[in-house]
Amino acid sequence: MEMETALDPIALFRTWMKDAVAREVNDPDAVALATATPGGVPSVRMVLMKRLDERGFSFYTNAESQKGSELAANAQAAMCFHWKSLRRQVRVSGTVVELSREDADAYFHSRSRLSQLGASASQQSRVLESREMLVDRVKELEREFPGEIPRPEYWRGYVLQPERIEFWKDGEGRLHDRFLFSRGGSSWTKERLFP
Repeated sequence: MEMETALDPIALFRTWMKDAVAREVNDPDAVALATATPGGVPSVRMVLMKRLDERGFSFYTNAESQKGSELAANAQAAMCFHWKSLRRQVRVSGTVVELSREDADAYFHSRSRLSQLGASASQQSRVLESREMLVDRVKELEREFPGEIPRPEYWRGYVLQPERIEFWKDGEGRLHDRFLFSRGGSSWTKERLFP
């Protein structure tokens, strides 16, 4: 699907993601997630987009982390996917809502045992006195839960519901192509932007 003729940004994103999965060496689903405090102080970090469906772009994290705290206070957020090998990027902005407990449980238990232990042991974004403390906590949880590891209450799923999706493709001499899709109710409007 070509950016110039596309009418559905979600379908176009799926095509670009498929290309990225085929050509990007590491983590084609890696995305910069920007959040902000209620006062507008921004913060950005990389997360993995785990699913795209009719709700939007889903990711999982510790709700007590900096990003979780900021999302609880200000649900507006933005994402930027950059696929260097494809010379493309996609920017997404909108409102973030929390996914259901069932959704968080299902994804948490699909992860490797070590990843589950790591998520349970981490007090994400808080000061850690030493790496040994974290390793010891993982070992302690491994002994405590020889079978299934319960999902910590603070480990949750979120979905960014897109209101704007911008596609950017590199062009020679900085004559890049940019198209912005903006949601209006249940439909999208599309505009070409100057690079």
